[in-house]
Amino acid sequence: MEFDVLVAGGGSAGLAAAVAAARVGARTLLVERHGALGGMVSAALVHSICGLYRLPAKCESTPPALAHAGFAAEFSIRLLAAGGASGPVRMGRVDVLLQRPTAFAQLADQIVRETPRLNVRLHTELLAAEGESVTLLCRGQRESVRAAAFVDATGDAALAVLRGAPCEQADRARLQRPAFIFALAGVPAAALDDTARLQLAQLLARAVQAGALPADALGAHLRACAQEGEAFVTLDLDGGGAAYDPLDPHCLTQLETAGRALAGQLTDFLRRQVEGFAHSYVAAWPARVGVRESRRVMGRYRVEAADLERGAAFADAVAVSAWPMELRETARGPRWRFPTNGQPCDIPLRALQARDDAALFMAGRCLSCSHEAQAALRVIGTCLATGEAAGLAAGLQALGKPCDANAVNTARAQLSSRG
Repeated sequence: MEFDVLVAGGGSAGLAAAVAAARVGARTLLVERHGALGGMVSAALVHSICGLYRLPAKCESTPPALAHAGFAAEFSIRLLAAGGASGPVRMGRVDVLLQRPTAFAQLADQIVRETPRLNVRLHTELLAAEGESVTLLCRGQRESVRAAAFVDATGDAALAVLRGAPCEQADRARLQRPAFIFALAGVPAAALDDTARLQLAQLLARAVQAGALPADALGAHLRACAQEGEAFVTLDLDGGGAAYDPLDPHCLTQLETAGRALAGQLTDFLRRQVEGFAHSYVAAWPARVGVRESRRVMGRYRVEAADLERGAAFADAVAVSAWPMELRETARGPRWRFPTNGQPCDIPLRALQARDDAALFMAGRCLSCSHEAQAALRVIGTCLATGEAAGLAAGLQALGKPCDANAVNTARAQLSSRG
């Protein structure tokens, strides 16, 4: 099988990249290891889209404004119109779109069906990659495909590693901690209002102090979802401290089993100790733990924390950062760092192209940036924007057309005007 562009990873960045490449005229293959598109949304039950809206200035009360033109705006508008999302909701200094993971995956399927020249392989892993050739594996069956350009949207830089592109990873002790999210049913709405959640946080703190719950339960966060009587529960896990390795199968296995055990303990505690939770139960487990950071590809430019803080502008900008640095280096909650001048930082095309591999582009959480910068750029809204830019660049390059920032931005504008 021969394609113009191969996109690895069907999360928000990979979906945007594959659709963009196909829309610009490239025969595109999207490869995803799970049985549904959506990445962290469908597999890890991430139920909010961050980074869609411009950061309001401090104490500013202006209404939310979309930060990204093109596919990110299209997807959010269609998700809202389909009843799969609500908001945006302002939480402190940020605006968030609440959404249902099942609706996100369903819309992704619909957009794929509507897109000519786009092929999808679910339940498919990358096995090898060299030059224009990639070997895929599905249930013991191998398939060899060829492409002229590639987009790594795996989150872990898996395609880049197979192609031999240089990557980097923060020290294990500093990596953003993973999250385990599960759905809890049988919860009345009154048990999830702001007052009740504050009281619950205080009760959990006392339970941890008394030894009735493990320390990882301390940061448990409950949020009502669109389905009446259900809530999403987020547990930030320590991951083993300095031993945490999101690329190690033994570590991932321990995280999954520990996450389910902790969720069971917490659910039992809520049923016994908290008013309104007597009939609650676990309605859905995630397909995998929510890894926030692992490998990043070394690109032609590395976005730094200083760029984000000063709202840096770049001549080859193809997207913007629309989220503060949300550092989760411990399981005790986030540490926020906002731009000092209120200006969004540009994301240059050079950060989306591998330093030593002209045919390889990347998007999502494995783009070229520092550990601190990744804490802002990894969110779904920004992934949709960087994915689209990387897909347009890869598609244009594969077709032998100019693929600089001006060409990418022009193609995005033309596609948006048609839709």
